[in-house]
Amino acid sequence: MPTVSMRPLKILHVNTLDHGGGAAQLGFDLMEGINAAGHRAWLAVRQKTRADDRVYAIGNETHRHFWAQCCNRFIRPWGGNRLARAVGRPWSSFRVMLGHEDFDFPGTWHLLEDAPEKPDLVHLHNLHGAFFDLRALPWLSRQIPTVVTLHDAWMTSGHCSHSFDCERWRTGCGACPDLTIYPEIRRDATAYNWQRKRKIYAQSRLHIAAPCRWLMNKLKDSMLAPAIASARIINHGVDLSVFKPGGRAQARMELGLPDEATILLFASKGIRSNTAKDYGTMRKALEILGARSGAKLLVFVALGEEGFTERLGHAELRFVPHLGDRTAVARYYHAADIYVHASRAEVWGLSITEAMACGLPVVASDVGGIPDQVADGQNGFLVAVGDAVQMAGRIQMLVNDRPLRNELGRRALERAREEFSVERMTKNYLDWYQTILTDPQ
Repeated sequence: MPTVSMRPLKILHVNTLDHGGGAAQLGFDLMEGINAAGHRAWLAVRQKTRADDRVYAIGNETHRHFWAQCCNRFIRPWGGNRLARAVGRPWSSFRVMLGHEDFDFPGTWHLLEDAPEKPDLVHLHNLHGAFFDLRALPWLSRQIPTVVTLHDAWMTSGHCSHSFDCERWRTGCGACPDLTIYPEIRRDATAYNWQRKRKIYAQSRLHIAAPCRWLMNKLKDSMLAPAIASARIINHGVDLSVFKPGGRAQARMELGLPDEATILLFASKGIRSNTAKDYGTMRKALEILGARSGAKLLVFVALGEEGFTERLGHAELRFVPHLGDRTAVARYYHAADIYVHASRAEVWGLSITEAMACGLPVVASDVGGIPDQVADGQNGFLVAVGDAVQMAGRIQMLVNDRPLRNELGRRALERAREEFSVERMTKNYLDWYQTILTDPQ
């Protein structure tokens, strides 16, 4: 094992992507924060999209056997990925058809030798997404201290990233109630997948981070528990130079939003199709608000999906396509009065943190890691999952009481600045790295 010294640390991050979602953004921000703190960090991903020399693609295809490489080169251009895999890797394809989770990614076993420099520590993030061989964890964690940040609950289950009300992950999965939950599988091999993961973890030694208490408690009750060498709750952070208070009137003018309306905002990629979000409850709450006679015009901006504008009594529902530019997203927070977030499952609502950092009070579902962000009655309100009547009531309270809205927004901003910055998240991880390297336990 490497030993710590006074020299800067060298950290290799591994993630599905470098851009495109909350986990991808957090991994990239952490890598940048570590470099800004005077250390050296790189990010190895399934697919590189950023023009950044510190980011590189894991060489899964280059490390495959010759026949698979030939099929990938000559069959995929005209037959697609599935045909190329079926011809070049028939056994792997057959296992996927049986519902086995796909771990056939040889680049995982070359992470250390392919890194720009030999790292002191490897930090893993999302490990699903067709790029990582989970079977390598025992080997990897014997070679080098290995940190894993969980962004969802996939490592505790037989296939799904969120188990919702299902408790089968505790005892071995099997008879899965929903194989379509991301990442979906074709047949119910969840019992086999669960057992395979348990055997892998039993031979591994991992330092596990979770962003919230709810997920950490779940991990300690799961088959991942025997692998945990140390564990910490480290909250996710956002870039406060981007997400900060801004001019409301100017933002509304730029975005074509009415200056006289009360504007509610919800931001999530795939608002109606994301099974972890609860679009139905938000819509029902908006219908309740819109039906109240004499109510001031409400505009609900659903940021993250295309759709036609709808009128629901005194309320208007507007859809805005997903925006990849964080500065553009921040302008919608600046234009809004209240941030609304209904979920069925949530490890950490990154858009909630962004809204708080822009000074917005939050009305959100009381689920998962959201209570670690929103203190009920202090910087927003928590409502029972699926309770549209309660959500509408809390929103109405903030609509009617501007001083309360401003005070909760002020407290939200204060908490985001104190607890949920990228700088704080980076410092917490660096302190933990030093502890791991000096006291490997």
